[in-house]
Amino acid sequence: MAQRFGGKYSPDTDATPGSTPRKTRRLRVDPVGGRVNLMFLPPVLLAGTSLIGGAGTLVLGLCGAFLLASGVWLLRDGLLAEAEYHERKVARRPVLPRKILAAVLAGAGAALAAYSNDPSLIAALLYGLAATALHLAAFGIDPLQNKGMEGIDTFQQDRVARVVDEAEKLLSGMSQAILRAGDRRAEARLAEFQETARHLIRTVEEDPRDLTAARKYLVVYLRGAHDATVKFADLYARNQDAQARDDYLALLDDLDQNFAARTAKSLLDDRSDLNVEIDVLRERLSREGVRLEQPAPANTKEDQ
Repeated sequence: MAQRFGGKYSPDTDATPGSTPRKTRRLRVDPVGGRVNLMFLPPVLLAGTSLIGGAGTLVLGLCGAFLLASGVWLLRDGLLAEAEYHERKVARRPVLPRKILAAVLAGAGAALAAYSNDPSLIAALLYGLAATALHLAAFGIDPLQNKGMEGIDTFQQDRVARVVDEAEKLLSGMSQAILRAGDRRAEARLAEFQETARHLIRTVEEDPRDLTAARKYLVVYLRGAHDATVKFADLYARNQDAQARDDYLALLDDLDQNFAARTAKSLLDDRSDLNVEIDVLRERLSREGVRLEQPAPANTKEDQ
């Protein structure tokens, strides 16, 4: 039977014998793929070919290249925002429809490129409409409606959004800081903790009532973890202190357990609230003379 390679210096294993195996980190697919990066090629070619023309061709070509490149940047942001939208159970539609604007910019850039070679407004308009339509067909449009927002207080959701944005900035700063340490094991352990922290973030987003209890974790604890990561990365990059790495990994273990416990408690509280709502509803229906059948118990071995 094949056996997974691991050892003392393997970044994906624990050096301590008998320790609990780490949970598998969920892989994320980058929504910005090679086809988006290829979209940078047309503005580069357009700008290059405009240099061999006259002054009018140069100006129109550079303007078209600028519009095409701006559309690609908007497209990248739109795809990232759409991926975040689909990943969450509760999400608002993007305020700025980046993918639609990217298609419009692509059409405008194509129209200017066509007009610089053939000064015909009708031909340029047709090229622009065709480019816009093809862009929308290839990449689609932005989500145009909120998801899972029914019955949620928008004011409370705005408070959650501010806390979540701050927490995501701290997590991103930790990812950038740990790279300075150059230790793969620390990077892998930090990524596992970040996955646990984001699980708590998604739980709070789905039920804003958990914000009060989770604020300490998403603000105070994450801020402390961020500062500790920065200090560890700077220290370990200078002298490769093994004790400092062990202390940092132990800190991540404690934080991971606390964040996971907070998430589990939030989910348990949500289930308790649901049971209370069901009991209250049953009582009110019974007062109105509506009798609900209780679910039949599962068959046991004694019944068989």
